[in-house]
Amino acid sequence: MYFTSPTTESASTLNHALINGQLPQRIFARGEIIPPRNEVLWRIEQGAVRTLTWSEDGTYITLGYWGPGDIIGYPLSRVKPYQIESLTKVEVSVVPPHLWSEDIGALLAHIQQAEELLSIVHRKPMSVRLWYFLLWLSEKFGIDVEQGKLLDLNITHQEIAEVLNTTRVTITRLLQQFEEEGKLLRQKRRMIICLPQKIFKE
Repeated sequence: MYFTSPTTESASTLNHALINGQLPQRIFARGEIIPPRNEVLWRIEQGAVRTLTWSEDGTYITLGYWGPGDIIGYPLSRVKPYQIESLTKVEVSVVPPHLWSEDIGALLAHIQQAEELLSIVHRKPMSVRLWYFLLWLSEKFGIDVEQGKLLDLNITHQEIAEVLNTTRVTITRLLQQFEEEGKLLRQKRRMIICLPQKIFKE
């Protein structure tokens, strides 16, 4: 069952769905903001989102990238402002508080992924930081192809720069360098990461 506006997610609707053994679901278009709900978490069934905040001068700060199976939501963060943005068409299930304990694995994974990303954005030099970020994304959103991992996520150079605290020009230059070195290939607007997955584990 799908809802097209926050007002349809009333307590009675939620209870009715739970009685029938279902979790209410929502679909969001690419670029749409998932509405603030302090009383529920969202489980991603399909698609990808990013969580973000911004500084006093309006600079975006990406907090994480999340895909199928991940649990996201405003109760998981004390950062304000806090926003969840759909990067693709996204399907989510509404998880009410009394069911949170049943998703403890997904909640632990949320913490672990946030720490992984935090460790990556502090690596130096910037070329290493970018490379490990691409490997992290390919682990999460990559599709196996003959040459390596196809990064099936339409992320811009500016968005990468925001995550890694650098400039779009630097990201573009380094991606061109990686391409010249044979570390990645271009497929229209997507990238193929060419090195073996085991490098990310080391």
